[in-house]
Amino acid sequence: MDELMLRRKLMEGVRRVVIKVGSSLLVSLDTGLNKEFISQLAGELASLKKRGVQIVMVSSGAIAAGMERLNLKKRPKTISALQATAAIGQSSLMYVYEEAFIRWGLKVAQVLLTHEDMRERKRYINARNTLFTLLEMEVIPIINENDSVVVEEIKFGDNDLLAALVTSLVDADLLLILTDIDGLYNGEPQKGGRPISLVERVTKEVEEMARGSQTEIGTGGMLSKIGAAKLAARFGVPTVVTNGRTQKVLARVFAGEILGTLFLSGGQRLKGRKKWIGFTLRPKGKLKLDKGAQEAIVKGGKSLLPSGIIGVEGEFGRGDPISCLDPEGKEFARGLVNYDSGELRKIMGRQSSQIAVVLGYKYTDEVIHRDNLVIL
Repeated sequence: MDELMLRRKLMEGVRRVVIKVGSSLLVSLDTGLNKEFISQLAGELASLKKRGVQIVMVSSGAIAAGMERLNLKKRPKTISALQATAAIGQSSLMYVYEEAFIRWGLKVAQVLLTHEDMRERKRYINARNTLFTLLEMEVIPIINENDSVVVEEIKFGDNDLLAALVTSLVDADLLLILTDIDGLYNGEPQKGGRPISLVERVTKEVEEMARGSQTEIGTGGMLSKIGAAKLAARFGVPTVVTNGRTQKVLARVFAGEILGTLFLSGGQRLKGRKKWIGFTLRPKGKLKLDKGAQEAIVKGGKSLLPSGIIGVEGEFGRGDPISCLDPEGKEFARGLVNYDSGELRKIMGRQSSQIAVVLGYKYTDEVIHRDNLVIL
């Protein structure tokens, strides 16, 4: 199948899309909030909604809008200054969105998230239920990181990553990242680099092409967009990265036109809880496994037993997320552990029948049950 047919077929199956809009499209340090672009975007979203597509937006721009209000030409460096700037800019940004969208009969709702909302299971489910309810009410959720309260250890890092995680949260069929460039190039455009319209799999070579494109008002560049596409692919979701300033960009992307770069998905989708375990939680430790244990997990679909563990790194408790490493130290799986790090150092390499002898008690035979284990 050629690329044009591939895109058309893919777009025909999209019933729910996450659209991430970058700061560079929304805000200019010279002219402030780009109300003309936001109005144009609202019109395009209205047309897309009439086609029966449910829309979730992830919007950057709160800090940049705050910078405009404060007449700042450079992004603040300290967390407290960034938080204050975001708090000032968030209300301005949402006011402009609401004003523009209501002209097209669209209702919007602001949803602010931190990584804790995705990491903690109850909060994750609450956020998911809220978003689904908004979609049922024909409201477009506009999601941003809660920059005014977030600290480094609970930051997503940038809104490209947040957008990828939201595709999982709402079971989207497509991630569409609108930015100020035409997609991925195989070199600097000014030096003859050519656009790449299709990426089947994100490799190190693909990531290398994307380095060095961060702007003064944004936090990411093409590298962070590729990271988002790579993560979305693991959820079974394709990504399109394209220039948001292109005329009728949404209509043309959904018509299957070859615009920007299409990153194909990783195939089969993980479901609910396993997506949360594998790609939302941050590992608190590492278990190094022998070859036999790795093959039993990857090829046999087995649980992890203590006999296959050859090393324990970090300090963690029962129920914490941990990384499973192969004998060379490369991560290949993640899961929720049934024993803490101290207990595992005592029972690693031993048979399950010896757990009670060594510890004086036994929770379960498995260190990580296969239902709580995700292969990456």
